[in-house]
Amino acid sequence: MCGIAGLFDLRESRNIDQDLLESMTRSLVHRGPDGEGYHREPGVGFGHRRLSIIDLEGGHQPIFNEDNSVVVTYNGEIYNFQPIQEELESLGHVFRTRCDTEVIVHAWEEWGAECLHRFNGMFAFAIWDRNRKQLFIARDRIGIKPLYYGTTEDGYLAFGSELKALLIHPRLSRAIRPDAVEEYFAFGYVPDPKTILSNVWKLPPGHCMTIESGKPLPEPRQYWDIDFGVDPVPEATMLSEINERLAESVQRRMIAEVKLGAFLSGGVDSSAVVAHMAGLTDDPTITASISFGDPAYNESSFAKIVADQYKTNHFVRQVDPADYALVDQLADFYDEPFADSSALPTYRVCELAREHVTVALSGDGGDENFIGYRRYRWHAYEEKIRNLLPHGLRKPVFGTLGAIYPKMDWAPKFLRAKSTLQALGRSSMEGYLHSVGIFPDHLRKKLFSDKQKSALQGYEAIEVYRRHAERQPDLKGLPLVQYLDFKTYLPGDILTKVDRASMAHSLEVRVPILDHEYVQWVAGIPAEHKLVGREGKHCFKKALEPLLPDDILYRDKMGFGVPVSSWFRNELKDDIRRVVDSPALLDSGLFDRSVLRELVDSHQSGQSEHSAVLWALLMFNGSMKKLGLGQS
Repeated sequence: MCGIAGLFDLRESRNIDQDLLESMTRSLVHRGPDGEGYHREPGVGFGHRRLSIIDLEGGHQPIFNEDNSVVVTYNGEIYNFQPIQEELESLGHVFRTRCDTEVIVHAWEEWGAECLHRFNGMFAFAIWDRNRKQLFIARDRIGIKPLYYGTTEDGYLAFGSELKALLIHPRLSRAIRPDAVEEYFAFGYVPDPKTILSNVWKLPPGHCMTIESGKPLPEPRQYWDIDFGVDPVPEATMLSEINERLAESVQRRMIAEVKLGAFLSGGVDSSAVVAHMAGLTDDPTITASISFGDPAYNESSFAKIVADQYKTNHFVRQVDPADYALVDQLADFYDEPFADSSALPTYRVCELAREHVTVALSGDGGDENFIGYRRYRWHAYEEKIRNLLPHGLRKPVFGTLGAIYPKMDWAPKFLRAKSTLQALGRSSMEGYLHSVGIFPDHLRKKLFSDKQKSALQGYEAIEVYRRHAERQPDLKGLPLVQYLDFKTYLPGDILTKVDRASMAHSLEVRVPILDHEYVQWVAGIPAEHKLVGREGKHCFKKALEPLLPDDILYRDKMGFGVPVSSWFRNELKDDIRRVVDSPALLDSGLFDRSVLRELVDSHQSGQSEHSAVLWALLMFNGSMKKLGLGQS
């Protein structure tokens, strides 16, 4: 695992500024503390920070082919690199190392962009091919590893593993994208391919680009997509194959020359990964989890059940739910606005894991694969009602009921029907965004200033979903919202959160449940086997019954959250008031000042629950300061 950075001249072949390239690369030292390397020639420069995992002595980057005409800088792991290397050697390629990086340059030589179809792994890389005069950049299929790129005012393409590397460039515009602001306050993150900055993009998962000097910057090309239901899974072998295929995926991710362990929350997904790891080695698996003093957030007793069952070398650290000391540092980790407050405990569990291992396996992806989130169940219920009534009738009936029904955040759950009524008055995708979003569209319109509304020109965040849905027009119901989550929430929130939190500690995290072959196979399991009644991940849990006790498999799902609602009424009550009056927010011209204050007053009085929105504003303020667009 590493950090990469680079510059490419889009106009001609000017010399690359060595000091600038080194500064960009060294901004990523946390991603690769074990060494650095550079390559420069007219028109192109690559930088690399290394976290040594495989071939500790020989895997230094950038790495070249035999005649030095092809060079790569790379972040990630290619798990099947050994058989690919054997095939390439049989075709006459000569290898100088035994690391997965060198496979990429020879695979590019042999197959060009088609080499991507041969790789199983997580990756983001850039290749310079001097003979073809092409820069080629690519990102893994699921989006586990990030890759940012942007154009500068003086005609260079800058790229890097994190936005902070690009921000080093003095000629990179800091102009904010109005539509990205709209998307951030809908989703809690800026979905790929946009970033908060107008001239910077994230290369989307499963995409690549071939760039040539003197030619317009092309659109990214998609080389892989998940297809739901294309290859139906036979019911007779479904349960056994769920385990067999997951075990294969786990085994692929246990190749390392450094200490390797796993996160263990006590939930189904991390417990499944640990169970398979324990079955693949004679040595005790190293596991890490955090506990909270508040029972509402504490899963440590369940983690202990699994740790005891599989005799893992288990490490636990208690984190005070009032652990808000990291709040001011989050903008440094994430650069652009990121509003998932579970980034705080994720940072802490990565901190603990890194004290004992360099590589950790996680259970991320189980909910997206096997319909595990509660919101999927609610969406299925709402879809049944939507299918009973045409949209022309639903919209006025439920829209009116949703408008007049009081917002009773203080009331028992069964009385809090406003959000459900509002969702039922919308289309399927609009209703789903209403369920997952942090700030409903009608409130975003109140939040934004007249200037921001004018800049949006009617644009709404739902267009993100529509754009993805156009790629798979036949998808309906649960497979559709699963697909949307694979394109937005998974890479934009979950994987971003884990990547930044882990790399802040120079910890590599591998995600076996998101092996692309496993993901595609699981997509062939019909939704009715994944969600049965109120039970999400039903077939996954049934398959795991021989490995895990029912107390783990069939207990209520707990979140990995922090008590931000209480913080904004107590410990952070003065901080959030300062934020809504800060220059970073007010001078941006994006917000209605009176609405900002109204949100704080309403939340702190207990009249309404606005913690998600206030957290999003807090994180937005931090990012604006990070970008040099205001000081509070």
